Amino acid sequence: MPQLTLYTRANCHLCDEAKEQLDALRAEIPFDLRLVDIDSDPDLRAQFTHDVPVLFLDDRKIAKHRLDRTRLRRQLQRTTVRR
Repeated sequence: MPQLTLYTRANCHLCDEAKEQLDALRAEIPFDLRLVDIDSDPDLRAQFTHDVPVLFLDDRKIAKHRLDRTRLRRQLQRTTVRR
């Protein structure tokens, strides 16, 4: 199953939008989702503070700021077929 990691923070409207889109997409395509609060780790905060939300598929960054749901669906479908 594909592993998505969403780097996020509290009080971030783009992060909330990304979570909603991912929840809706998960109804169509199964994947594991890990949410990581960048403010809980100084290194992550330094790395992503101006970029959240940031989405990784396995170990590859595939989106930041806004998600393209159509593109993400295609990426997940390709990943699911390969596994």
